[in-house]
Amino acid sequence: MTNFSIGSTNQNAKAHEKSILIAMAQIICIDNDRSGNLVRIENAIIEAKQKNADLVLFPESCLLGWINPDAHQRACPIPGKDSELICNLAMKYKIHICIGLDEKDGDKLYDSAVLIDDKGYILLKHRKINVLPELMTPPYSVGVGVQAVQTRFGTIGVMICADSFRDNLLESMKEKKPDLLLIPYGWAAPESEWPAHGHELLKVVQNAAIKVNCPVIGTNLIGQVSHGPWTGQIYGGQSVAFDPEKDILTVGKDREKEIVIIKLEVPN
Repeated sequence: MTNFSIGSTNQNAKAHEKSILIAMAQIICIDNDRSGNLVRIENAIIEAKQKNADLVLFPESCLLGWINPDAHQRACPIPGKDSELICNLAMKYKIHICIGLDEKDGDKLYDSAVLIDDKGYILLKHRKINVLPELMTPPYSVGVGVQAVQTRFGTIGVMICADSFRDNLLESMKEKKPDLLLIPYGWAAPESEWPAHGHELLKVVQNAAIKVNCPVIGTNLIGQVSHGPWTGQIYGGQSVAFDPEKDILTVGKDREKEIVIIKLEVPN
């Protein structure tokens, strides 16, 4: 089991572990501003790399915006143009990237996330399962199953936002025995509910860490929903990292862009 780097004295365990620096990239996303969002993504990668990060975790639907009905026309397949742009950034800066991207597959639109290695290869693609269909017409299509993949940083699982609400999905992920779970979030609420709404995100990430029994990193967006029934709601940041013993490593800033570095010890 992976442990957060918080002063363990188990020397035998340490002999079989190595450090990984993970950047929670809490960035602004503007609906439909694909080129501008890509600039913000690259700038976050540059900052994460300057801080010696090995892996950077971005939020949900980073290029087109979550529950954006225009994504039905604008999203790309995965692999495809959008994912290739991110793969090229991973290769250019020699860093692992996990990011939420909308994915078009035929007439279906998926809320997806990919884990990309530092050579630009997609290691894992997850399609969101708990898609909250009432929030967009037509809704996102529903993905099938959760996944984890073996990497040089141990076994990494990926879920997306509301997937972490469902105990059955968390139990399925636990069966994969991940050393680390990465979750892109699009955690939004009316302006009046912030900053308190961040405490609800904290509880959700904490519950996922307990249920899956591994560290969980959840990165949230900054900005405002501009399409669909949630138009005007605010993404408030407050990204969260938890260990399974409920110790809070880091909570990101409230409604402000931030690149937060977290050090973990992972199996060697």
